[in-house]
Amino acid sequence: MEREYIGVDLHKQFFHACAVTETGTRVWEQRFPRNDGGLVMFRARCSSMTAIAVEAMGPTWAFVDALLPSGAPVCVVDPRKTRLKAGYAAKTDRLDARRLADALRRDSIVSVYVPPPAVRELREVCRGRYQVVRLRARVAQMIRALLLRSGCDDVPVTRVFSTRGLAWLSEVQLPSEAGASLERWRRVLVAVHAEATIADATVRARAAADSIACSLDAMVGVGPVLALTLRAEIGEIHRFAGGPALASYAGLVPRVEASADRYWSGRITRDGSPWLRFALVEMAVHAMRRQDAIGRWARQLAMRKGAYKARVALARRLCDEVVAMWPRCA
Repeated sequence: MEREYIGVDLHKQFFHACAVTETGTRVWEQRFPRNDGGLVMFRARCSSMTAIAVEAMGPTWAFVDALLPSGAPVCVVDPRKTRLKAGYAAKTDRLDARRLADALRRDSIVSVYVPPPAVRELREVCRGRYQVVRLRARVAQMIRALLLRSGCDDVPVTRVFSTRGLAWLSEVQLPSEAGASLERWRRVLVAVHAEATIADATVRARAAADSIACSLDAMVGVGPVLALTLRAEIGEIHRFAGGPALASYAGLVPRVEASADRYWSGRITRDGSPWLRFALVEMAVHAMRRQDAIGRWARQLAMRKGAYKARVALARRLCDEVVAMWPRCA
């Protein structure tokens, strides 16, 4: 049986597939609905002699999981690093599927890491907690803005969602419409704070049960939340040769252009996981108070270059410690 290369252009409601042989001859192409029936029809055309390429997007992980019974290897393509439109003026679903199949046949695609289901679960736990905490902060800011517009004093505590803060809000007297809005936002804040408390407890419980997160928790400036976030976003440490590779994956390295005697270094790339980049920079904020040589170096750099640049530079150096602290037996 001749090997086939299938390119898949994935969408919310459907996906378009195109199969080519090793010589580039187009065998078939078809549009399938993205439901159970369409996936069954597509799996019937796949076998162990089939290689599949699909771009990384929202429904990609569920699509990859659905193709596991077929036994066909699936390559998730990085759309930013795989140039599929170079030299082409037209872009359609059919053409995208053809170009993916042809790029897979020529081995000219850049694939991304496919996290296992357990790592994806940890990511959902950490990202869900972060999002609900941000929502709580947003609601608290809207309450403070409403009090300011109404000419009322600010909440006398730092955390509006604390017991004292909520009690103070319940006693504030504002004009009719402003008072109704304040009471509405107070109820929203109570509900969101309850969800944030549950999400925080879930993250801490998961971190306590994870051996890798417990090892990372021993680092300076890292608690259970950051430890589990690092563990979830990195996934498998053997993917990185060292700290510089991890920093590059997090998008913390500067852009560099060098040719002959010309050298230019710019802003950080910001490629890779924004969640990992956030965790490393947050870790650097706390590590600025370290009393060792790294902490002194970071504080001196902050005096010369500013606090923000010093945090990013320190986050790059902390990648070495993350790699060193990660248990190799895991």
